[in-house]
Amino acid sequence: MNPHPKPTRTGIILAFAAIYLIWGSTYLGIRVAVTTIPPFLMAGVRFAIAGSLVFGFLKLRGAAWPTARQWREQAIIGTFLLLGGNAIVSWSEQTVQSGITSLILGASPLVMVILDWVRPGGRKPTPALVVGVVVGIAGIAFLLGPDAIPTGQRPPMLGILAIFLSSVFWWTGSLYSKHLRSDTPLLLASSMQMLCGSVSMLLVGLILGEGRGLNVAEISARSWVAFSYLVVAGSVVAFPVYVWLLEHSTPAKVSTYAYVNPVVAVFLGWLILGEPMNLRILMASCVIVGAVAVITVGRSRAAT
Repeated sequence: MNPHPKPTRTGIILAFAAIYLIWGSTYLGIRVAVTTIPPFLMAGVRFAIAGSLVFGFLKLRGAAWPTARQWREQAIIGTFLLLGGNAIVSWSEQTVQSGITSLILGASPLVMVILDWVRPGGRKPTPALVVGVVVGIAGIAFLLGPDAIPTGQRPPMLGILAIFLSSVFWWTGSLYSKHLRSDTPLLLASSMQMLCGSVSMLLVGLILGEGRGLNVAEISARSWVAFSYLVVAGSVVAFPVYVWLLEHSTPAKVSTYAYVNPVVAVFLGWLILGEPMNLRILMASCVIVGAVAVITVGRSRAAT
């Protein structure tokens, strides 16, 4: 009997639907959660719970205890990806709409192309990647330019810059992880990254004084629901599904979440929170998503 049966077409479709819809909706979840929960503490506790659950499950399944070197490697990656790439986004979403956040982050693969080029021994981008970067930058400029977002709903520049900074942290950690070639199994590594990243996020939150300003009694029911959704669906469910897809589909197909998630986030932000939506935002969304598609396909072909 085959212990790893070939997945059904229905299973593959449901898995793709999960990472499309769940990860696309996490921007909305963060936006609601941080209305009454301090962002760094919210993100830290979220990943501490999720990381503990996944790590505990793997240990029950017989996973070996990681070595000191593996902990050190995953701590570096987790700090870049989660403290830099997630907690800063959570902080930004206190003032930046979830849809705008998702579009800016959706264009972040252009940061990957640039960082992969300028790093020591980096790869010069192909013409297709250059086109994708140029179009992506144009799309962001069109999105954030004058009169694109209605007066009174424009997010502060500090929040926008923080999102760009988070992209740099995220892709720096991704590049480090890629060239590290760690021998730690992917799901175990992700749980270690969540655990280590949560420690750094909680420390930063306490240093910034979020602990003194936290009153559990004042956390709204909506924020509790959003926080629970982020822990269970956004971390514990979606990531194992993503890992499963990497094993049963092609990287090119799996990477399509990068340009589906922003569409889901923009729609949900408009539908549920009444975030701004107009023709210019829709056009900018199409340009950004198109640029990410070009970059994703270009990178896949280059890898092949």
